[in-house]
Amino acid sequence: MNQVRPNAGSRGVRFGEVAAPRSHSFGLKAARLFRQNATRMRVMATGNVSQASTAASSENVLEWVKQDKRRLLHVVYRVGDLDRTIKFYTECLGMKLLRKRDIPEEKYTNAFLGYGPEDSHFVIELTYNYGVDKYDIGSGFGHFGIAVDDIAKTVELIRAKGGKITREPGPVKGGNTVIAFIEDPDGYKFELLERGPSPEPLCQVMLRVGDLNRSIAFYEKAFGMELLRTRDNPEYKYTIAMLGYGPEDKSAVLELTYNYGVTEYDKGNAYAQIAIGTDDVYKTAEVIKLAGVGGKVTREPGPIPGISTKITACLDPDGWKTVFVDNVDFLKELE
Repeated sequence: MNQVRPNAGSRGVRFGEVAAPRSHSFGLKAARLFRQNATRMRVMATGNVSQASTAASSENVLEWVKQDKRRLLHVVYRVGDLDRTIKFYTECLGMKLLRKRDIPEEKYTNAFLGYGPEDSHFVIELTYNYGVDKYDIGSGFGHFGIAVDDIAKTVELIRAKGGKITREPGPVKGGNTVIAFIEDPDGYKFELLERGPSPEPLCQVMLRVGDLNRSIAFYEKAFGMELLRTRDNPEYKYTIAMLGYGPEDKSAVLELTYNYGVTEYDKGNAYAQIAIGTDDVYKTAEVIKLAGVGGKVTREPGPIPGISTKITACLDPDGWKTVFVDNVDFLKELE
């Protein structure tokens, strides 16, 4: 227990000093403590307001992604002979060559093919790197999907042109949709799906993932996609999930496949990325960082050197790359 000193005078007071009464001394200390506490409270209050503001801002950004005007623009991959691939796609798959772009200083050429104009359709962007005639597709990439009116007629046309049929037409395993599989000259697989007339014949990109629930969470929260459906096929030990920005019969979608027990795949060096349109690449990158569902931004948002098109790029939790392109800049580029 602390003892109270008898009085201030016992300490001895030097000449010129006045011994303050104990009640006054206590008042000064209390005032100082009050001021210190008030300062701390203001700092804490400021910090809490700042945190609340940041949290509100984060919520707004995460909510914004659901309202953003997005669609799949094109899928990019590498081929060993550009003219050979263009010939196969136009003659066997009925695509149109939309445009070509040669970049000699970077030693590559692009060709864009599809079933309609780029400003309204999902298309293919082929990349030919000078002098490289072969690539490793790996085990992670699955296939592209094309909707056709008459699958038997399409398969016979491809066969007549020398194309490789890897699965004859017939119902999908565990379902009723009639499908067939073919390979292009570089070994990329295409799934043909028999459907009625479709506004988006190039309708799917299938990629394999190691954790389906993790991937669904990423594409829903970080990319703002909608989970359209899932289908589990225990007999053949795989599960698929279809995600996109619109219904399957009217929009191109992403098909993710999980094979039971397989958590990693070899991605090779052939398949490159999907490009998605957005109204704001800066907010897009922020959402990916804030979503908390894995993945990472690999190119900070901003214009591409030499042109004004703004982009940002990221990897999903499995390492699949996506590039987001500013919608307005993309349309200007097409002009």
